[in-house]
Amino acid sequence: MPLRMGARLFRRVGGTVVSGALSVPDARIAGMVMCDYFSASGDDAAVSVLDRPGGPDASAFDVVPLKGIDPVVVMARLEAILTGCTYDEATRRPRAGQLISSPEAESAFIVSVSDTVQEALASAAHASLAEAAGPWSETDELRASGIPSETALQVLVLLSALAGRARAAGERLYCWWAL
Repeated sequence: MPLRMGARLFRRVGGTVVSGALSVPDARIAGMVMCDYFSASGDDAAVSVLDRPGGPDASAFDVVPLKGIDPVVVMARLEAILTGCTYDEATRRPRAGQLISSPEAESAFIVSVSDTVQEALASAAHASLAEAAGPWSETDELRASGIPSETALQVLVLLSALAGRARAAGERLYCWWAL
């Protein structure tokens, strides 16, 4: 059963947090969700991330840290935009926002990313990502986080590259999700 959490956990608070070349709104408030997207060979390898504090280790996994880009609602909205399906269809896809780790975990979870959105990201040309960035940034969740179209495009480029590398390695995408 997919893990569902409220979509409005974030809001813009002055300043920015810089992650590599990506600037995203600073949302250092109670309830801020940490979302590190990474690729792994399978569910067991992905869940092993929970054995280490702080999420997936970049020396062992291909990781893209994205605060506030949740793997359930926001990724389903992205899939709908990239593939032309409805949001409801995207949420019903196998592996779409499914909790892979134990629901008993207290501080972090591992959530799967659907193979459909992974493939859509991996195969998207830059022009397609640029076209999707506007509508994606206009979703309630990204607007509430203060993420403009330009930043949404940066996120899409990072996720597309991660998805492409995962596809080439025969791996799947996951999200380490922590409050």
